[in-house]
Amino acid sequence: MRPDRQPDPELREILRNIPAVSALLSDPRVVSAGHGLSQHVIVNVVRCEQDRLRSSILTGQDAGMSSVVDRIERELEMIGGRRGRLAINGTGVIVQTNLGRAPVSMSTSAAMANAASSYLALETELDTGERGGRGAEVESLMRALTGAERTLVVNNNAAAVLVTLAALATNRGVVVSRAEAVEIGGGFRVPDVLRQSGAHLVEVGTTNRTYVSDYESAIDAKTAALLRVHASNFAIIGFTAKPQLHELASLAQRQGIFLIEDVGSGCLLDTERYGLDHEPTLQESIAAGVDVVCASGDKLLGGPQAGLILGKASVVTRIARHPLARAVRADKTCLAGIAETLRHYARGDAPEALPVWWSISRSSHWLKDRCDRWAGALGERASVVETSAVVGGGSLPGKTLPSFSLVLSVGSGSADSLSRLLRIGTPHVIPRIVHGQVAIDARTVLQYQDDELLCAVRAALELT
Repeated sequence: MRPDRQPDPELREILRNIPAVSALLSDPRVVSAGHGLSQHVIVNVVRCEQDRLRSSILTGQDAGMSSVVDRIERELEMIGGRRGRLAINGTGVIVQTNLGRAPVSMSTSAAMANAASSYLALETELDTGERGGRGAEVESLMRALTGAERTLVVNNNAAAVLVTLAALATNRGVVVSRAEAVEIGGGFRVPDVLRQSGAHLVEVGTTNRTYVSDYESAIDAKTAALLRVHASNFAIIGFTAKPQLHELASLAQRQGIFLIEDVGSGCLLDTERYGLDHEPTLQESIAAGVDVVCASGDKLLGGPQAGLILGKASVVTRIARHPLARAVRADKTCLAGIAETLRHYARGDAPEALPVWWSISRSSHWLKDRCDRWAGALGERASVVETSAVVGGGSLPGKTLPSFSLVLSVGSGSADSLSRLLRIGTPHVIPRIVHGQVAIDARTVLQYQDDELLCAVRAALELT
């Protein structure tokens, strides 16, 4: 409906039924939910809900008039911090994007909190009192772990790739295999990132087979770099071919151009030890002679969301001096979190301390025992089945980890209704539905969440 036209009589009658601000403000549930909040905040929430109702009515949508107080109550509880958002991940997806990917370790969380609540000698050399480099801790740790001469931390891996290309290849060509001109996720497309950076995409090879000679034939006076992109969230199998990384590094060195690699997950451990396919590691890329490697600080690294740019000092320094680098740089809490995460690798305790690796490294026997304990505590409405979990987050596509799940009888309701009760409970439990049954995968429930999980499941079962 055009805004300059008056609604018809029927619509006007419906609009008149929208509860008045005063009526909503005096509702006991609104009063309770708004406790401790300033009056103008409560009024604004109520008026926004009125506007939403009015807009829905005028556009012919279901306005949800009967649940207006429910929505206001939820909004006020969230604003006031009384509606928790912490969740138990029962989905069987370890790096679960919809649940904030993987949590960080306890010591990483503490390091980030300490950094947030205090001043830090972030860019101050304590010996001289003069301004110093940002991220020196991360740089030292990454040098010791991977051999990278310098490391720069930005806010995510997409930013890492963008600023790297902008700094090294604006108005010049970047050679990419057709098999790697991909969309990684969330609309992150390699050709689009190249375009935004100012670089020119030069595609070579075919979807399934690309050779060193393809790259070499495409290099000319306008070429700035070769770009290798790890296919994080899909796999091409069968009749395939691609050059070894050291072959591309040798070609780039001979031609006097850069070799850039987007390795994706930021892995530092050998995934084959845990029954998975090999995932490229940061130290392998550095050893192969890549000039600059871009990776995520979360995902398989197991830290807070960040983008890592590491490699040869002269190249990373050039990237750090680009104006975009300041626009996307990480803050002090992120730097503290990445540094503490890397210390787990330096100490050798990453498989136990970092939640993502703790989940990956659990044995089937351990998981079955855990599920059996849960089922024993819950009684006849719970059973245990063998299932499969995945790493997620675009890592190791198509590869599964054996797991076990707690399966709940839906009682008089349905799988959807029980699943909803678990999701809206306290804490929120996010299950999956497998063959019409509600299942909670033991591999993705964190080590300290057993008691919370059982309390939340009991509460949901009592309502069905």
